[in-house]
Amino acid sequence: MKGTVGELGEFGLIRELTSRLTTTPAVRVGPGDDAAVVAAPDRRVVASTDILVEGRHFRRDWSTAYDVGRKAAAQNLADIAAMGAVPTALLLGLVVPAELPVTWPSELMDGLRDECQVAGAAVVGGDVVRGDSITVSITALGDLRNQEPVTRAGAQPGDLVAVTGWLGWSAAGYAVLSRGFRSPRAFVEAHRRPEPPYHAGPAAAGLGATAMCDVSDGLIADLGHIAEASKVRIDIRSGAIDIPSQMNDIGQAVGVDPMQWVLTGGEDHAIVATFPPDVKLPARWKVIGEVLNPSALPQVTVDGAPWTSKGGWDHFGDIES
Repeated sequence: MKGTVGELGEFGLIRELTSRLTTTPAVRVGPGDDAAVVAAPDRRVVASTDILVEGRHFRRDWSTAYDVGRKAAAQNLADIAAMGAVPTALLLGLVVPAELPVTWPSELMDGLRDECQVAGAAVVGGDVVRGDSITVSITALGDLRNQEPVTRAGAQPGDLVAVTGWLGWSAAGYAVLSRGFRSPRAFVEAHRRPEPPYHAGPAAAGLGATAMCDVSDGLIADLGHIAEASKVRIDIRSGAIDIPSQMNDIGQAVGVDPMQWVLTGGEDHAIVATFPPDVKLPARWKVIGEVLNPSALPQVTVDGAPWTSKGGWDHFGDIES
């Protein structure tokens, strides 16, 4: 569709965006009414929200609107899965300038829709507002399906620490993009469109995971959340983490130890969890450490020692690569 958001108007834009959506059996009332109605057979709803601001969380010269849609949906739906729940629905709050071409929010909606389909969810409503820059706010909902939620607070000494999904790929892609390159493409795409292992979250809950979260702030930072909530120490074995040869090549090219990306790079949205030591984990899970009794050492260590290199994501600090 040609023209700008301002020329189309609020209700014309809403019609354009909602016309691109699909639905699921969980959606009883979709876009177009005062509110959506989503089935919650479990009688509990898991909810998460997140905000992406242009220039802080995405750049239009690096990512297409479709990329931003996929990423915005993925990072919220991953939070639902990391609670052991099945994603069901997503709500969009969108702030855009009037002069923005209509194609941008339309392609954003396509990305949201397609990522929801991967997770088995649907976009069920939202709001659009005029503003000076683009802001994308997402609320995701999920269903526990009679499982108890897996929080960050249940890790016990003796538990195994295991991860499924990519680690460090998004940070390596960010490093490539920040230096003006677009390849290796796999790492650039990992930054633009993360691929969370949605089904692994509910499956981990079924396997008896004692604590779990998605890796959005960096492996050490997110395991730190589990360690703090569970009042334990977690030790990561660096030798248990495989680093792809291409990531090593990128590290050599930019002068960064790729282990830094693996341990502190965020936005991969892998899932990390702790399990009782007698649990037999599927092949998709990689055991990378163990839960220990708390001590005077920092709550997360690497090979028994503190990790002193700076890293991890802090919304009110510097952007880390």
